[in-house]
Amino acid sequence: MDTILGPLYYAVSWIIVQFHSLYSLVFDENSGWAWGLSIVSLVVLIRICLIPLFVKQIKATRNMQALQPKMKAIQERYKSDKQRQSEEMMKLYKETGTNPLSSCLPILAQSPFFISLYQVLNHIAQGKTVGVINKDLLDSARQAHVFGAPLSVKFMDSAAKVEKLGATLTDVRVVTVIMIVLMSLSQFYTQRQLMTKNVDLTVKTPFMQQQKMLMYVFPIMFAVFGINFPVGVLVYWLTTNVWTLGQQMFVIRRNPTPGSIAFTQRQERLRAKGKLKEDPAEVEAKKAVEAARARRQQPKRQPKAKRQLAGTAQQPDAGGEKTSLEKQQPEDTEPKPKQAGGGSSRNAKSGQRKGGPQRPKHPTKK
Repeated sequence: MDTILGPLYYAVSWIIVQFHSLYSLVFDENSGWAWGLSIVSLVVLIRICLIPLFVKQIKATRNMQALQPKMKAIQERYKSDKQRQSEEMMKLYKETGTNPLSSCLPILAQSPFFISLYQVLNHIAQGKTVGVINKDLLDSARQAHVFGAPLSVKFMDSAAKVEKLGATLTDVRVVTVIMIVLMSLSQFYTQRQLMTKNVDLTVKTPFMQQQKMLMYVFPIMFAVFGINFPVGVLVYWLTTNVWTLGQQMFVIRRNPTPGSIAFTQRQERLRAKGKLKEDPAEVEAKKAVEAARARRQQPKRQPKAKRQLAGTAQQPDAGGEKTSLEKQQPEDTEPKPKQAGGGSSRNAKSGQRKGGPQRPKHPTKK
């Protein structure tokens, strides 16, 4: 490992030493501020250099999300022929100019620097010179403390080793636990805002499930591996997570994924400021839809109880005038007397006629 990454040891140690020389003009050269800020500056420098790769990662991730329906169709169509399935996948990637590995470029590019920094700090903890760090710089780095914890110690180190560097085991473990918790929380929040705000809700892909799983897996990984890293590496890792969080928040606000909640919120902000340039065809379509809704809008039907109450309110008082629906008789008209025998016809049995031969009854009628 030392042979392969030897040049990177020199590069990482040289960058740290240059920043240390700069901060020594303000702080004590043996202080944790000088060495700690040197590590933070190393992170910032590396992440600035990785911005072009980060842009490629965003484009590749969004392209992969857009291709998920087509990829799923290919998998269903050639599920019995894995070779043909792979050929069609590669053909799809080539036609769309998508590289599946582009989404991993920032992590892959950053990993060698992370390993190199770990080895540099590990050499310092063991009292060995590494890269451009000579004996004087080695002694200065070993004396540097961050909130009472030496940069070169780990959570699992023994009390005797920690005391040799002028610290207590309690201080070391408190500092490392706080840093591990902050690392885990920052990573969790980064993944959470990615899942809740910057995912296209119109497309259901396995990518969503993977991100949801990573949202809980990464904090656990930080807790497990963090206790085996020197404090200096934890400073590097925490700074990286904070940078990633801020970078993700910037992207979600300024360039969100189309179809996501963040994209809708950005459109609303631009529309409120009058900066959103909408397609004229879409504007006309929206107006047509609103006009159609206005034409189709009908008065609401009242419940039966309300209709009954309204009818009761319109009825006249007891003893008042009769309504127009009731038949009224003139006051000067007297009721006609009943004719004699007028009820005989009603009382006549069915099937009989007046003053004539009787019709025979139907057999079914009684």
